[in-house]
Amino acid sequence: MTHAIDWNRVTHADVVRAVEEYDRRGPREFFAAHGFAPTTTYELVWEGRSYPPKALLGTAYELATGHRLAPDEFEGGRAGAVRVLDGLGFVVRRLHPPEGPA
Repeated sequence: MTHAIDWNRVTHADVVRAVEEYDRRGPREFFAAHGFAPTTTYELVWEGRSYPPKALLGTAYELATGHRLAPDEFEGGRAGAVRVLDGLGFVVRRLHPPEGPA
């Protein structure tokens, strides 16, 4: 279940630290360590590489506060992780454009 989280406690530097941990551990170990899964809808783009936005934001929150969030405790899409990461100055883009008329 999702609930209000104080994302103001997470800084740009916390997200960069999460990116660095992702790079150091690799996806499989990173997801296992933090309880997240690969992204399916959005990707965070940092220095030419793609990352799972929800997993990075959840890990950044843990790094900033010492409190681990479960994936179901916060929204990962446009109204959730994407909005927070965008506000911190990151580029997050949709993996696959929505289907429909052009």
